[in-house]
Amino acid sequence: MHSNLLIFIWRRKLSFLLVVSGLVLLALWSWALLIENTSTRTPQLLTTQRSDAGSYHQEVHIIQKLIEQANRVLRADRQKDNLLELKEKKSLGNVRFLPTQQTKRAPRLPLAESLLLEQERLKILEQQQRQRHAGGMEELNANAGEDERMLSSAERQTQYEHELQRMGVPVVAGLGPDGPRPPNERFIHLDLKGAPPKLSFLKQLLPILKTLGATGLLIEYEDMFPFSGALEALAARNAYKEEELKDFLESAALHGLSVMPLVQTFGHLEYVLKLAGFEHLRELQESPQSICPSQAQGMALLEHMLTQVIEFHMPLSSKLTHLHLGCDEVQRLGECPACRQRMPNELFLSHVISLAHFVRQRWPQLQVVIWDDQLRQMALSELQNSQIGSYVEPMIWVYANDIYRFIQPQLWNTYAKIFPTAWVASSYKGAFGESLLVPPLQQHLENNLRWLAVLAKEGGRFVKGLRGLVLTGWQRYDHFATLCELLPVAMPSLMTSLSTVAKGYFSTNPRDNDLLRVLQCVFQPDSRRSGHPWLELHPNAHHSQLFAVCTYPGHLIFKYAVRLYGKLQEISTYLQQTREHSAWLSDYNVRHNFSSPLRVRDLILHTPRLIEEMRSMVGEAQQLMWEVYDEYTVSEFVEQHIYPKIEALHRQLELGEMLLQRRTWPQRPLPLTLRLQEEMQPKPQEHQQP
Repeated sequence: MHSNLLIFIWRRKLSFLLVVSGLVLLALWSWALLIENTSTRTPQLLTTQRSDAGSYHQEVHIIQKLIEQANRVLRADRQKDNLLELKEKKSLGNVRFLPTQQTKRAPRLPLAESLLLEQERLKILEQQQRQRHAGGMEELNANAGEDERMLSSAERQTQYEHELQRMGVPVVAGLGPDGPRPPNERFIHLDLKGAPPKLSFLKQLLPILKTLGATGLLIEYEDMFPFSGALEALAARNAYKEEELKDFLESAALHGLSVMPLVQTFGHLEYVLKLAGFEHLRELQESPQSICPSQAQGMALLEHMLTQVIEFHMPLSSKLTHLHLGCDEVQRLGECPACRQRMPNELFLSHVISLAHFVRQRWPQLQVVIWDDQLRQMALSELQNSQIGSYVEPMIWVYANDIYRFIQPQLWNTYAKIFPTAWVASSYKGAFGESLLVPPLQQHLENNLRWLAVLAKEGGRFVKGLRGLVLTGWQRYDHFATLCELLPVAMPSLMTSLSTVAKGYFSTNPRDNDLLRVLQCVFQPDSRRSGHPWLELHPNAHHSQLFAVCTYPGHLIFKYAVRLYGKLQEISTYLQQTREHSAWLSDYNVRHNFSSPLRVRDLILHTPRLIEEMRSMVGEAQQLMWEVYDEYTVSEFVEQHIYPKIEALHRQLELGEMLLQRRTWPQRPLPLTLRLQEEMQPKPQEHQQP
């Protein structure tokens, strides 16, 4: 029987060997699966079970491809950056291992250990790719700080500048997270002349300004200060009341904000010299711009004004350390009979020093500040001989992007020899057009960024360094000018520039930048969905879409102004096309009452609709702006921006209806108008001597 069995096996030896080999292969395959399940922690690359051998080999092929890619990336990283820390050292050489969550490790064969190494390499690759392409807050994880430290300073700066370019933020060399420190003082200029925001609105801004990094306020009252007694006539009819102004100044002190009053004492004195009873103090009778420095009555008036302003602020502000005397753009100087006997520079320096001496003698704790533009053309010897550096601190102002065009290196050197310290001034509104509706945010931001670079470069020249930077926001170019951009409309520009100045650079990380939190924006950055940065600025746009979804104080007025700006542009284009570019509603057609009724009817078809839209925007302005301004400022805004367009549309409609009344027309050629006939008459030539 045994012999028969052996004979059977011998005859079927091939089949028997195949069966045994299959069982061995099955056992090895099962053992390999068990090793994988106990060693791997990346379910995206290896699954826990396989339905068949074909899918297993397919995944092995994919893993091999990924391992090859990971090895290439890791080799490149090791060559580029030698700062990688070594987690473990084993027989495989210097390889970075990441700890796994296993507390006990089963003995592994070299093949399994190699597979784990490659899987950990894949983890590193996946982490680097996620951090490279994420950009949003959701992708930040625990290893971000470690990877950031691996980058060199130059690489961090390159990544930072690349992100600035994506956002449309101007790139300024040397500024960044590793750049110079921000200025010590960051003051916000509040220009109140002729259009005072309600103090209830300004009080809402105090905690916001403080949070974004402001340290003080430069308040230019002009005729909004509640002058009293002999100076009562200087105050406007809608000037602030004493009690409400005291309450505001106390609130500023509670928020830790210093106050620097600004009282014009030379040029820009129109609000005083325009009045009857003060005209004799002008440098020139036909211009109320500047006061005559040669009249004792003028000096007495200025001293009285300064006394009222200082004594009003002194008990209300514990941080009153500086007083600003203005003294910029003195356009008419040395022209009256008395002043012609002296040189203009001597007149200016003598007047400023006299005022500064008066202030320092009465209030020794106060430092005196003036604008610097009148000093720029003076020689070093003039400034030294006057000893003006012992009396005032200059505030150097430039609102253009090329600051060195106006304040060249030799002028910085001169200032540093004369003044122990100085201030600088940038802008957040009122600097790029006398009657703009919405400030160009990107231009103002670049101006502030350029100043940060200049501060870092030039501050070391001065013995006591530079005190700080003031962000100016002009309400008018002078007392007689119309309104610039309103303060609520300029809030995005102000807050963007202020947060940048307070850090010393523009923070591209929304976690570090306080804008989203302070502006109360509902926008949440998610680069994986949109691919767009959280803030996008454009050179030709006056704003960013970010500010359309925020609820900061005055946001409704900002959004209204943006819509009004678009509507005014639409109407301007419409009027230009219908009145200047068309051939049927031109001035020629109107003068001769000669045009095609069909064409005219088409040209004025949309005019009634546009008139109604502008009227509705008048009502909207009155409703929204009442929260911030009184009826006088609202009326001026409407009359300046909206009323002219309504008038132009009405005029166009009347001209079109006049042309439509005609039913018969004369033959050509049309006669010349009487005025044109007179212009075209040949004039007799004068007899000339040979």
